[in-house]
Amino acid sequence: MGPPDKGMKGKFHPEQEELIKILKVPACYQCKRCTNGCPVTFAMDLYPDQVIRRVGMGQLDKVLTCRTIWICSSCETCTTRCPNEVDIAGVMDFLKELAIEAGIEPPEPRTLAFHESFLKEIQKRGRVFEGGLMQRYMLKSGDLFAKLRDGSIWDDVSMGIRLMKKGRLPLLPERIKDRKEIRELMQK
Repeated sequence: MGPPDKGMKGKFHPEQEELIKILKVPACYQCKRCTNGCPVTFAMDLYPDQVIRRVGMGQLDKVLTCRTIWICSSCETCTTRCPNEVDIAGVMDFLKELAIEAGIEPPEPRTLAFHESFLKEIQKRGRVFEGGLMQRYMLKSGDLFAKLRDGSIWDDVSMGIRLMKKGRLPLLPERIKDRKEIRELMQK
């Protein structure tokens, strides 16, 4: 889809405008139920209702550089609570992708590392395999080397072993049908 036009500050491309409509951003009437239900507003610089308002007003410079889109945990509480079915979590994901495409350095680089690791895991396997996701994230974020240096890696190993014993962390990923179809979707 590409980043917003640099010469048209705050303007979406026509296909991005269409996505904004699909996500129902114009239906928001600022009831703030999304913000009131969000479990991570304590760490946000803009509340979810403020992000949606700014997107509706075309203030991309504000939303693409805010911490909120990277702090959003995608729990979808906001989307569930919305009386007008605005896909707030979908908007946050859309904004993350726009920020990445525009080359904007995220204020939360570890969150970007997790986001990219998660998407790569889906692209590779068609679903998330937690063992692969954590390995990819630990390498990408640099946490693996920090944990090796300070010795805290053994806490993670111990927890992993306990989870495996309880059957909560499989050693191998489950195979799914139509992985090729999912890869094609991810490339679009």
